[in-house]
Amino acid sequence: MSENAAQASRISAPVPHPPLVLVIDDEEAIRRFLRVTLESQNYRVKEASTANEGLIQARTQRPDLILLDLGLPDGDGVTVTRTLRAESNVPILILSARDQEQDKVAALDAGADDYLTKPFGIAELGARIRTALRHSGRRAGSVSEAPIYEAVAADRTLRIDVGSRTVKISGGKGAEDVRLTPTEFKLLALLVRHAGRVLTHQMILKEVWGPTHASDVQYLRVYAGQLRHKLEADPAQPRFLLTEPGVGYRLIEGRA
Repeated sequence: MSENAAQASRISAPVPHPPLVLVIDDEEAIRRFLRVTLESQNYRVKEASTANEGLIQARTQRPDLILLDLGLPDGDGVTVTRTLRAESNVPILILSARDQEQDKVAALDAGADDYLTKPFGIAELGARIRTALRHSGRRAGSVSEAPIYEAVAADRTLRIDVGSRTVKISGGKGAEDVRLTPTEFKLLALLVRHAGRVLTHQMILKEVWGPTHASDVQYLRVYAGQLRHKLEADPAQPRFLLTEPGVGYRLIEGRA
């Protein structure tokens, strides 16, 4: 290829757009704050002040991520979340002043990817957005249904190959295989597929044990405890499998 042709090729190469974030919030001050914050971090921003407008924007603008308030003048954010989730896999991050466990559980069960209580820090918001976008990339891309997950915490490396059903822990004492029961592995595989995302008790119980066990939270706690004893250096201070109090569990994001 000649130098001119190579230069033309470089010039004509498409430039990727920064991620588009849709902010659905009825408070103008919050929307203005989020716009300034996000644009300073190289995101594009669209705004909506009502549930109806937010749904229209989501359908026409096709955002990469949605920041959604629960208290909207013409509808509840949980209903908006449920509607959006039925139509697409766009990541939904709830930003709400409601800090009750039942509000968080309702939003996450409706399909939200994460929940951040107002007031929040800019650094934490940025981290939650980046995590949600990474997770979305894995869902939207050609990701294997049997992923390989690897994460490092407290000088220990956890490696899970869902396809071969193998789990290894590496650390100061070298590498060792971890033996799991079929139910323990089924629970862990579910968490791997949603690494970095909070899964509610009800979501996990339905997926692993079936709808008839959706309220058996203590049952789930027993199995989570068993997993921690096999995976964590100190089960009392877990670094891989984290508890979201009153809501559910989250496996830390790794290099899946």
